Amino acid sequence: MSYQILTLDILQDYLFTIPQINAYLQAGALEIQEIGDGNLNFVYIVTNTDNQKSLIVKQAVPYLRIAGEGFPLSRERMSYEIRALQFYGELVPDLVPKIYYADEAMSLVVMENLSDHIIMRKGLIDATLYPNFAEHLSTFLAQTLFFSSSLYLSSSEKRQLIDRFNGNRELCKLTEDFVFTLPFMEDETNEVNPDLKEEAEALFAEQGFKKNLLQLKYIFMTQSDALLHGDLHTGSIMLNEEQSYVIDPEFAFVGPFGFDIGALIANLINAYMSHFYRSEDEAYQVWILETIEAIYIQFERKFLALWADHPNSALLKEGFIGDEELDIFKAQFMQNIFKQSVGFAGCKIARRVFGIAGVEDIRGIKDPYKRQQAEMMALQVGKYLIEHYETMEGVEDLMKYLRGVKRG
Repeated sequence: MSYQILTLDILQDYLFTIPQINAYLQAGALEIQEIGDGNLNFVYIVTNTDNQKSLIVKQAVPYLRIAGEGFPLSRERMSYEIRALQFYGELVPDLVPKIYYADEAMSLVVMENLSDHIIMRKGLIDATLYPNFAEHLSTFLAQTLFFSSSLYLSSSEKRQLIDRFNGNRELCKLTEDFVFTLPFMEDETNEVNPDLKEEAEALFAEQGFKKNLLQLKYIFMTQSDALLHGDLHTGSIMLNEEQSYVIDPEFAFVGPFGFDIGALIANLINAYMSHFYRSEDEAYQVWILETIEAIYIQFERKFLALWADHPNSALLKEGFIGDEELDIFKAQFMQNIFKQSVGFAGCKIARRVFGIAGVEDIRGIKDPYKRQQAEMMALQVGKYLIEHYETMEGVEDLMKYLRGVKRG
């Protein structure tokens, strides 16, 4: 079928043409509801009202929905989301939604409806505890990053992986612009809180930390370590107290190890800072910090265990280097991943303050003064991590710094 946008009036007839969907939903009346924020794609929940079976339909359109048809955006982004979900489904099937049907020509994926789960950001705002989250996400990061890297793949396999994802240029360019550049200069896309106009002007004029921004942007643009989700924030995770699912990998590309880790850490730090002004729940803030620490420690342990179990790769052959020297190499390798993760986390935190894509954790604070204070804290923390990422030796340095952050 040639591409067409599946609006509400034609979606049901289209679904009935797919045998896999018919077999899953079975006979009955369908209820279709558009959901999601509508920034990029059409997202529908489809429910058989007789047996209550349901699924999610997601389709990309050839423009940025939030801006309208005058802002073209290739719908090929859905192809990369489909490919990433398929890759993840083979590695970590319990951590991504099940795909029932996918059609790259239609820029369409039909998948499991996670009706018993919520977007993590909403749970964090409500101060909900997720005792299994660190275990789940450290596994996701270790498995997906290791098995898509040259520490596991042959050279030809790695090049094939890059070829399969290197066309996702438009969304990578969005990241280059809206994470590393525009939020740190005068630009019409920024959304500056009027109460922070002076702070914004000072930031845009400050040159020192921008050199580190350029270093991190260059790493993002040129380093092809592993397959990344590309937008791993707490809005791209659905979970409950028992299960965690990573969703929406439409920004997927082959990039630096630390980017997904840094994005996740940044969003947890944003949640931590928001609770100085939302709940003032110190116990919950302690849980968030412990979760950040646990994610990185467990990620590193699991990643190194995979590396030990698979000693032959495009990079290394058994017997090439002695055990002691290899251990030193691995320690330095992991330390470099951590440092870059901290730097990327700083970019992700700071860009949310004045950039177009703020986060509900902080921008959703209703009291203007508290919101202003939370944004100032986020700016302080983000800048610090950008300026000092190269001197942080390990996760204990990050935790010491975060525990010292105080409410203004």
